[in-house]
Amino acid sequence: MHTYQELFSYFTESLKEQKFEKSPGELYSPIQYCLSFGGKRIRPVMTLMACELFEQPYQKALPQAIAIELFHNFTLIHDDIMDDAPLRRGKITVYKKWNPNIAILAGDTLFALAYQYAIQAETHLLPVILPLFNQTAIEVCEGQQFDLNFEERNEVTIEEYLNMIKLKTAVLFATSLKIGAVIGGASKKDAEHLYNFGLNLGIGFQIQDDLLDTFGNEAVFGKKTGGDIVTNKKTYLYLYALQQADGQDKQLLLDLYGGQQVPEKEKIEKVTAVFNKLKVKEEVQKVIDGYLEKALECLENISVPRERLTTLISVANKMIYREK
Repeated sequence: MHTYQELFSYFTESLKEQKFEKSPGELYSPIQYCLSFGGKRIRPVMTLMACELFEQPYQKALPQAIAIELFHNFTLIHDDIMDDAPLRRGKITVYKKWNPNIAILAGDTLFALAYQYAIQAETHLLPVILPLFNQTAIEVCEGQQFDLNFEERNEVTIEEYLNMIKLKTAVLFATSLKIGAVIGGASKKDAEHLYNFGLNLGIGFQIQDDLLDTFGNEAVFGKKTGGDIVTNKKTYLYLYALQQADGQDKQLLLDLYGGQQVPEKEKIEKVTAVFNKLKVKEEVQKVIDGYLEKALECLENISVPRERLTTLISVANKMIYREK
């Protein structure tokens, strides 16, 4: 088995070799810019890992790994527009650097390009890969819509939130792994165990992302901290705090997330103060730990030698216990 860094380097160089410099430049320059942001490339590397896990050359899954990365970047471009986010991985977002119309078109093109790569598989595998890719694309959009809906709703349950992040974030991790497993020749059961591993890991990953949005170091995290508070996102932190708060604290949260007009800095400070009072950070960390444990339990059922899972387990831990 290759290390994460070896697969990361291989994927990064392979992605650079793809030719996205076409005309009109106003469309393809934003795509090149977005892909140049870098990042850990966790999803596509997981596709390569899953393929190799079942003793097939990881290179076999490269087109699908690229498809996953292009699709992911499509979601990032559109998410930044909807969230009015000025920064992505410490750089100006595409719609801020150009404009929303160009960003929408660039995202749409990435979506189409993703399918061009996804279909580059052995013919007998396409009836599995394409429906899975399609369903994931639909679910990611459903999750994003739920996320937008929650910004306008005062009543959101933790269960609704968990379903939303499963769709918006976790299913893409799960699909990245399952597609790699399918290309690697995994049994249906093993491919499904990897999918469930990805689901639980993805949920924990997103809750950690929410935690970092409020309590992370902006210089390390690469995004403006407090953004979820400003945009009234009903994250696990907020929903847990609302459950635990009473009296003035609960009313303050309801008012601030219900449209009360206060300066952004003041809003972030007031909400964070309530979170600290209720020890939200500590309690949410326990929830994240629980999802990692569930994810690792899924790996125990996969019919490959334990030593072949070492790298994947290491990646899972680093994904959860990260600072950016």
